[in-house]
Amino acid sequence: MTELTRNFCIIAHIDHGKSTLADRLLLKTGAITEREFRDQILDDMDLERERGITIKASAVTIRYKHPKSGKNYQLNLIDTPGHVDFNYEVSRSLAACEGALLLVDATQGVEAQTVANALLAFNSNLDIIPVLNKIDLASAQINQSAEEVEQVLGIPQEQCLFASGKAGIGIDEILEAVVERIRPPQGELAKPLRALIFDCKYDDYKGVVTYIRVVDGKVKKGDRIRMHHSAKQFEVAEVGRFAPRPVQADELGAGDVGFMTATIKDIHDVKVGDTVVSALTARDSIEPLPGYKEPQPMVFCGLYPANDGDFESLKRALEKLSLNDSAFVYQAENSAALGFGFRCGFLGLLHMQIVQERLEREFNLDLVQTAPNVTYQIKYNDGKVETITNPSQVPEASQIQGFLEPIAKVEFIVPSEYIGNLMTLCEDRRGKFVKQEYIGTTRCMLHYDLPLAELVFDFYDRLKSCTKGYGTMDYHVTGFQEDELVKLDILVHGTPVDALSMICHRSNAENRGRKVLIKLRKQIRKHLFVIALQAAIGGKIVARESISATAKNVTSKCYGGDITRKRKLLEKQKEGKKRMRIKNIGAVEVPQEAFLAVLDTRDDEE
Repeated sequence: MTELTRNFCIIAHIDHGKSTLADRLLLKTGAITEREFRDQILDDMDLERERGITIKASAVTIRYKHPKSGKNYQLNLIDTPGHVDFNYEVSRSLAACEGALLLVDATQGVEAQTVANALLAFNSNLDIIPVLNKIDLASAQINQSAEEVEQVLGIPQEQCLFASGKAGIGIDEILEAVVERIRPPQGELAKPLRALIFDCKYDDYKGVVTYIRVVDGKVKKGDRIRMHHSAKQFEVAEVGRFAPRPVQADELGAGDVGFMTATIKDIHDVKVGDTVVSALTARDSIEPLPGYKEPQPMVFCGLYPANDGDFESLKRALEKLSLNDSAFVYQAENSAALGFGFRCGFLGLLHMQIVQERLEREFNLDLVQTAPNVTYQIKYNDGKVETITNPSQVPEASQIQGFLEPIAKVEFIVPSEYIGNLMTLCEDRRGKFVKQEYIGTTRCMLHYDLPLAELVFDFYDRLKSCTKGYGTMDYHVTGFQEDELVKLDILVHGTPVDALSMICHRSNAENRGRKVLIKLRKQIRKHLFVIALQAAIGGKIVARESISATAKNVTSKCYGGDITRKRKLLEKQKEGKKRMRIKNIGAVEVPQEAFLAVLDTRDDEE
């Protein structure tokens, strides 16, 4: 009965206590016992618990008896990711709910991703319950945080609940508010099946496990279903709920949240945000649920095994990892400097770091990662526009009319004393100021338009440095914009090193190139001849560094005698070096340590 069902999620900025509060709700309602309890029980991966972030959404059905009415309610809780990289997954999780707990850390107040997630919830027409968390801490500023909720988000501060997930304070009040302030689902059992896919994962035994919210109709074992956007059909093998462990059910009806397995062997046949319908109904007769879009990787980098013999192991690891992450894409590529590897696409920088860490930990691989870059669009002289993901795909400069780069709309929230530092950082990164708003008397929200390429290049580290760790940011890509961009090639002894080439703004090309050359000069060992390190735009050299020749003492074997013997040896050595220089004899090997040093941007700015 949908009147006794409530579907809600918890949304918050990273590290505001979302998973800890979810643990307390499960413990309070008896979904888990004290014996089963552990911190962040809904976060399955070790990486999630170590970093204190939720990477994959999870759903759990809990039973709750309302103390006033005595009625038994079914509460479906969806724990959503908190990071901006997983913004689309968050929006689909919100679409599966009627309400949301908006969590605000009372020690830090409203932050950038709090605002972004609140706007997503407003746009999804959810009933929002603001919760001030961590009120038990000595540094909690409860009144100020409540005022920020009203001022920034427009939610009356009287509606705020006060809680502490760690201490178990305010859990009863939150559960009562979920029942009283969130509306029940409005679906109809009699209508044809329509269900929203809000997440999925791969199981070695069951195949693809699909997380669904049934909007209309019902689904049970043996039903024939169809994915609306891909038009692929499958037979349902099992349906059930998470409590929090998977429990089989006879059927899932309108308003229910649970899981479904079918004869799906490839996770790419399932798209987050797609609509599941009955295969017995005509495709045109069903209106799909709104909001679906294909996940678009925005950040790309190359992943290569440090040991050439690990290529097959890396290939198998990527295949397994992609089974649980449909937004992750990869394809094989060959680099003259690094050998065989893969070009990988990610939703953002955090997504990239998570994938790399999982590959190294779970599959025991030692990897070399090239510098991250974003997707660009090239406008040719004939008017054709092409999207590229790798600097090596850039054609001759004579064929190009212009470059277009992705632009992100960025919101920062910083203490007022650091506004100047932040503005300087944004101006240095080609940012365009949009507006600023004050939050109370101590903090300010600034809006900038910034090239995405500048954000992925160590921007977050610089933000934390210039704001002493207090600055937060949220961004979303708004489109592509033309600018004066160039491809910068790095040449070692006259040979281009494709793994080090990059696309950057012309005004910054010389500076970026020189930093790379200085690092290479420290890492490449000396040879018997002078090695030229060059940064070039097309045929023009914009920066150069040299590694001097090693001084070999060829006269050491002369134990005396006429001086002419030594002169002959020195002349012979000089002729040999000249011949090597003219004929360009002698390959220069760039060691792996040199690539790692160049890709480490921590020393770039003093």
